[in-house]
Amino acid sequence: MKAVQFNLNLPKYTFSKAMGKMHPSLYVNGPFTCVQLRDVRTPELPTDKWVEIKVKYGGICGSDLNLISLKDSPATSPFISFPFTIGHEIAGTISKVGSKVEHVSVGERVVIDPILSCKARGITPLCRECNQGNYNLCKNMSNGSISPGLLTGTCKDTGGSWGNNVVAHESQIIKLPEIVNDENGVLVEPFSCALHTVLHNPPKNTDTVFVIGSGVIGICVIAAIRALDISCKVAVLVKYPFQAELAKEFGADEVFFLSRRQEYVTEVAKSFDAHVLHPVFGEPIVHGGADIVYECVGNRKSLHDALRFARKGGKVVLLGLASFVDNLDMTMIWLNELEIKGSFAYGTDVYNGEQKRTLQIAVDLMAQKKVNLEPLITHYFPLERYREAISTASNKKKQNTMKVVFTP
Repeated sequence: MKAVQFNLNLPKYTFSKAMGKMHPSLYVNGPFTCVQLRDVRTPELPTDKWVEIKVKYGGICGSDLNLISLKDSPATSPFISFPFTIGHEIAGTISKVGSKVEHVSVGERVVIDPILSCKARGITPLCRECNQGNYNLCKNMSNGSISPGLLTGTCKDTGGSWGNNVVAHESQIIKLPEIVNDENGVLVEPFSCALHTVLHNPPKNTDTVFVIGSGVIGICVIAAIRALDISCKVAVLVKYPFQAELAKEFGADEVFFLSRRQEYVTEVAKSFDAHVLHPVFGEPIVHGGADIVYECVGNRKSLHDALRFARKGGKVVLLGLASFVDNLDMTMIWLNELEIKGSFAYGTDVYNGEQKRTLQIAVDLMAQKKVNLEPLITHYFPLERYREAISTASNKKKQNTMKVVFTP
């Protein structure tokens, strides 16, 4: 089968890391790239509790782009096995089932929960976090019956959605009802990241919320708030006009455009009934702000904005990509006694009094017509055009890009 794979080769990694900053095309082109389209064997079922899935759509996530541009922290490398097929956003059809699989049949349309925790790894008893439903915090992601991998798309044994086929443990399978199409299906995973964040850090109806970042995750945060029938004020910081249109379509009350000259600081502060103050030198600060700031980017600028736009005693929720951040002024955390929360992926959450996997809640909301994410998909590519697909996903302004998906 065909698959786009990432293989760690230290000489290639070193060259690409050094030269890619000046020539980004080298991350996916030339003899020193770690990313290649290859002919590989279809992944085998690790145990008789696993299934094989024929991929219909495989999404390109911001974390995939982070990987390809070699920005990931080495701290995650113990939880990865090489070479792996990239891609954890998946919608497809069951094509094979293990002999001990129950409740799943060949031909069913499904998405998968890609986290490779204790159940998928055949580990019993479950670790403490998995036992409590927080399997995204599993302590065994480098142990068990399969190779290390935080999730499908980082494990050499499972395959990934940037390939024709992928395998998954039966516990990872979420069935798609007929009313939910495959386009929404491939967006269940990124929507679940936002949904988990909002369910764990829910705003009150009387709150003011500020969403920093208007890529897929930022828009999904807005969509999650509205799908949960929370009527709080939602303001969002965007870069491009097409993002502003989507933010409004999904329920934002106010949209502000990021600008180099800091005009947005005054505009946002006015909306929050806050005041802009000017230190003796350096960037302006904001006195007052939002009750909750959802930071959906993960760079120094966005983190700085998140801290200065939160009110005294407010909350900042970090769900943008993890990265190294130099020269980040954390004075506002101390001065305003801010609560800082991180959010990684999804797990089990409570909705309508019932605890379920976050991805199942996402599918339920789609089936109830609470949210339709299909407008977020802007581009489709076959695997053979993976370089073009990656370039399109990396250059949002040029082609008004939101979600790019493969059609393996």
